[in-house]
Parts: sequence; C-alpha cells; structure tokens
Amino acid sequence: MSQDDLNLQDLAGSQAEPAQLTPSGGAGQSLIEDEVRTAVDLAPVFDVPVNISAVLGKAHIDVSSLLKLTAGSVLELDRKVGEAIDIYVNNRLVARGEVVVVEDRLGVTMTEIIKDGDSS
Repeated sequence: MSQDDLNLQDLAGSQAEPAQLTPSGGAGQSLIEDEVRTAVDLAPVFDVPVNISAVLGKAHIDVSSLLKLTAGSVLELDRKVGEAIDIYVNNRLVARGEVVVVEDRLGVTMTEIIKDGDSS
C-alpha cells in the first residue's frame, strides 16, 4: 500500500511521532506544505540599510539650462498629472504608486507591486 492510499482511520491508530517540518523540505517534512513565518524570523535583516526612491518623473536638460534654474522655476517632467510614479529599492523597480498628502507632508502609497522582470 502506498502512502497516497492511507486514510485518516489508518493514521488514527498509529503511535508514530508527528513528522517535523524542515525549512528546506526533504526528509522529515510533514504533510503541511506551508511553514508559518512571523516578523521575528526576519529579525536578522531589520538593520540592513536600503535606499528607497520615489521617482515622480524625469527631465533631460542642458547644463546651461540647469544653471539658469532658480527658486520657483518650473521643470517639466515626462509624466502627466495623476500618472503612477515608480518606486525603487536599491535602484531596482519594485512598485508603482501615487503621491498622497499626509497632514503637512508628502507620502507615497503603493498601488502595484512589480514582479521580477515585469517593468512595463
């Protein structure tokens, strides 16, 4: 009889110890496929610094035009009002979002998570 043919009644009489779930799977893995993870599991990476950038848009100008900019100058970007902004973590595109106002500060709310290789 294969293990797939076992039913709950066959297992109820068993005196064997329950199998332990190992993170790498393989020998000793129980029938439970997903291991419960908590924030405590991530504690080793809590102090790792990351650089987060929210890109509102881009503009290409000559150095001479750049030097003419003063306080109050308007620089036209390549995005339209209301268009999603790009959110980068360590120079890698990870999400798109919208600019929001929180009290008297600007913030960003993520509206789309970018999966690997999906930067269109």
